Amino acid sequence: MKRFRRLRTNENMRSLVRETYVSKNDLMYPIFVIEGNNIKDEVSSMPGIYRYSVDRLDEELERIKSSGIRSILIFGIPAHKDEKGSEAYNDNGVTQTAIRHIKKKYPRLIVAADVCLCEYTSHGHCGVVHDSCIDNDETIELLCKMSVSMAKAGADIIAPSDMMDGRVEAIRSALDKEGFINIVIMAYSAKFSSAYYGPFREAADSAPQFGDRKSYQMDVANGNEALREIETDIEEGADIVMVKPALAFLDILKEASLTYNMPFAVYNVSGEYAMVKAAAEKGWIDEKKIVLENMTAMKRAGAKIIITYHALDAAKWLEEQ
Repeated sequence: MKRFRRLRTNENMRSLVRETYVSKNDLMYPIFVIEGNNIKDEVSSMPGIYRYSVDRLDEELERIKSSGIRSILIFGIPAHKDEKGSEAYNDNGVTQTAIRHIKKKYPRLIVAADVCLCEYTSHGHCGVVHDSCIDNDETIELLCKMSVSMAKAGADIIAPSDMMDGRVEAIRSALDKEGFINIVIMAYSAKFSSAYYGPFREAADSAPQFGDRKSYQMDVANGNEALREIETDIEEGADIVMVKPALAFLDILKEASLTYNMPFAVYNVSGEYAMVKAAAEKGWIDEKKIVLENMTAMKRAGAKIIITYHALDAAKWLEEQ
């Protein structure tokens, strides 16, 4: 008889042979910055997550610093929105202003800037709209301008989440042309048109005003296509590739991580966060155990970077282990 239980007899033995460990160094924390003054606005569908104006952002940044988290993903919400998302590539826009503030006061913090037009457009779509269709190539031109603007502000990582075809190659070329050859691109390579994004759209004020995003975000049923998207982004110059959302797409992450020798990120998105929070508030689950188990699954599936709204809590819980 094979006795596998010999290696499970106590915690010291289990730790000795444990295959997968999550560290707070693996975690990236998303933050929301909104234009205005003296704003700290809790996102109703995401308990514990706030939108901050730049003048109050230090409250969140101090929490991040104290937690030991080393990287953040920033989303900006401007006061003015228009059809072409002009505030996205305004060098003095809310996101750029926040990045400059962060890099001045917390220079060692890695700042990834989300690059997409959805938070900045009046219609809520991720690109330029003509006759109810998203113009891929015209959108790319604006994404390049946005990427360069974020790099000028001090972003360490450019993270295009728009899902336009060919945008990684174009952004890499635009960054290199402006001398930003060392800026990392973390591509949302397999970003699915998922029902898990609902709470984020409240936080970022980015719900589409018509239709949906299925013409550019991926069909949730397609795995082989996801691998093709990932391969193409790698060929175009992505330094890190991402699968989004996390829990329902760990099969994609696992297969991709075994196929491509690249750093992989996974985004533990707003709906996943909200479900855990809601169940925990009801007393139906142990929040700490569920969060750490979910993160272990993401790491085991191949993620080097876990982008999660649980990051600050998880960093504390990991220290307690």
